[in-house]
Amino acid sequence: MPDPADAPDSPDTAEANVPGPTEWVIGPPVGVGPWIVEHPGEPVPDDDRLDPELLAEGDTRNVVDAYRYWKREAIVADIDARRHPLHVAIENFAHDANIGTVVRTANAFAVAAVHIVGRRRWNRRGAMVTDRYQHLMHHGTVAELFDWARERGLAVVAVDNTPGSVPLETVELPRECVLLFGQEGPGVSDDAQRRADLTVSIAQFGSTRSINAGVAAGIAMHTWIRQHADLDRAW
Repeated sequence: MPDPADAPDSPDTAEANVPGPTEWVIGPPVGVGPWIVEHPGEPVPDDDRLDPELLAEGDTRNVVDAYRYWKREAIVADIDARRHPLHVAIENFAHDANIGTVVRTANAFAVAAVHIVGRRRWNRRGAMVTDRYQHLMHHGTVAELFDWARERGLAVVAVDNTPGSVPLETVELPRECVLLFGQEGPGVSDDAQRRADLTVSIAQFGSTRSINAGVAAGIAMHTWIRQHADLDRAW
């Protein structure tokens, strides 16, 4: 199991209690109401994982039902106990808008950490608040990411439809690895492709030259899940 301590940018941020996009009150409410409304006549549970404020006011966060009323740190700890030895990295040299989507998908698949390469700042709106439960790391350069991966014995697999790439549909991905994605448009940088242990591509049959980076990340992560995850542990 990966060590969350390797991720200095943990989900514990100053923004943790600021409402995010899925927590704005727009349209019908989602989630659950106060405990006494949802469970009339039942005593309020005495459980350290539960948040007294959520129990009193209700829980409309973007979390699965199993985590209703849980404190954020308790949710992170529970996911940490079963995270996969899969890391995801995305280059961010021009403020790529796909990073939020990548973070959200990584959270859904209990990825060990998402690595932002290049600029530290990124648009969190697409993450739909899931960055609060997902470990993030920052590397200023491609070289820093690869040094980090090598020190931990992690293979780096670039995902790009470039000459010489191996079809993702036919390859067995390493169990302990970093899936590396480039920016929308230029794709994985030349430097990163030269350093990568393997470059894989996603089969396409239409006219477009490439798939959106956020979509490609989801496809590649799910390929890893199908090959290595214990599906009996899925929600």
